[in-house]
Amino acid sequence: MRAATKIARALSADKGQALAEMAIIAPLLLLLLIGLVEVGRYANFSILVSNAARAGVQYGAQNLVTAADNTGMQNAATADAQNIAGLTAAATHVCKCADGSASTCLPTDCTSSHRLVYVQVDTTGTFASLLHFAGIAPSLTITGHAVMRAAQ
Repeated sequence: MRAATKIARALSADKGQALAEMAIIAPLLLLLLIGLVEVGRYANFSILVSNAARAGVQYGAQNLVTAADNTGMQNAATADAQNIAGLTAAATHVCKCADGSASTCLPTDCTSSHRLVYVQVDTTGTFASLLHFAGIAPSLTITGHAVMRAAQ
């Protein structure tokens, strides 16, 4: 009987040790899990902001009429990122001559070569963390940038 009692005591001591180890490691595992979720949310937000800029540029690059429609490009960018509150978009178009000289986007420009029209959309969104960690900003500004040549 004495041997059985010693074995039972040894097993109960092992259970207590395992519980103590779990109590020490569980908060670290939980912190790691929360950090992974936050990094995933940040990456997803960054992709959405960049995709919004790309959507605005794709609208503007359709032809010369849409390339001059800065408001339409901004609307296309903000419509693409409907899940992002407070997303801002700025759209511009720039003209250059194919020979490298400057152009004012007038049809009479670029007499020695043809005119190239580029559209550009910049988007900005603010990522807000679910949890506030010491030493890490509670919100981060993320920007997206896209440039494309307009079809002519």
